[in-house]
Amino acid sequence: MDAAKSLIPSELIDFLLNVAPIRPVFIWGPPGIGKSSLVEAFADSVGLPCVSLLGSQLAPEDLIGVPQIIDGKSRFCPPTLIARDEPFCLFLDELNACSQEVQKAFYSLIHDRRIGEYHLPEGTVVIGAGNRTEDAAIVKPMSSALINRLVHVQLRSHASNWLDWAGNAGIHGLVYDYIGLRSDQLWSKPPKHEEPFSTPRSWHMLSDALQAYGENLTEKSVEMLSAGLLTPAHAKQFTAFFRQRQRAFDLSAILKGDAQWPDKPEERDILYFLSQSLRARLIKELPPEEKQLGREAKELSLRAKDLVVQLSRISMEMAQLVVAEDENGTALPDWFMLQLVRDLPRLVAKREGSARGQK
Repeated sequence: MDAAKSLIPSELIDFLLNVAPIRPVFIWGPPGIGKSSLVEAFADSVGLPCVSLLGSQLAPEDLIGVPQIIDGKSRFCPPTLIARDEPFCLFLDELNACSQEVQKAFYSLIHDRRIGEYHLPEGTVVIGAGNRTEDAAIVKPMSSALINRLVHVQLRSHASNWLDWAGNAGIHGLVYDYIGLRSDQLWSKPPKHEEPFSTPRSWHMLSDALQAYGENLTEKSVEMLSAGLLTPAHAKQFTAFFRQRQRAFDLSAILKGDAQWPDKPEERDILYFLSQSLRARLIKELPPEEKQLGREAKELSLRAKDLVVQLSRISMEMAQLVVAEDENGTALPDWFMLQLVRDLPRLVAKREGSARGQK
């Protein structure tokens, strides 16, 4: 569903408040991005109970009910979960994971707001959600008739929205601070093979697990938990972040000149995390054009150049990773790279040679 516009969580809530009361909405998005929790939050905000049905686990009779003979006539009795007297929010999760027969059963419920002779109470809201084909989840083709009965929108993750929520939700301090530093790791694409991957849901689960350990949290337990929930590269960096906290390394202190890059062999994973954190900060805070530089960004660029030079003396490989394009083509501003070449031409030459090798 590439044609549907994508919204961040705060935009989706506003969209639902305006559209869902008059037309059924379908939310597309990858697993673990927060579709279910956002629908529940919407229902709570408008004072409606939320009734969730999981499409992948439904049979047609779960919706249309079973027939009974009353006064010599057959009558289908809908399930009590749906057949209510007061308005509610009906959430059809994994709607595009159900069979074609179940999808047919949804036609009249979504379009005519009825099941057999039962009509949904006035004021009831119907919202569907499902994963996309590229998410490697259980997805079946949605019929054109069902697609045409819904208003479609896509949900994408947004770190600032998530951090605003996390600040009031009791998310573990390690998780909150880490996503604050590495917002790019809040979500990653589902892998093509079976392994954990990072999503807002998996970070929430990691927070719960860390809370359960309490003061008994160790590097080994952090490594085990993160490896079981996050994208492997993210898990390694989160463990390094924990080690960094334990050993009192801090990027802000390094930027201020109050601390140095860790240079011991056993601290290599911490060095990698800190160097990638520097890269993420530069991408976030340096403007695309040098003429847009403010005082703080200028100070950051000057200090960052010195730090990259220092980093190259410890590990040229780490320094190259700071200035290299990532898999999505994201790179540091060209003006910053031009300034860096004066201090470290060898680094930039290696970067350009690497880029040519990738083409």
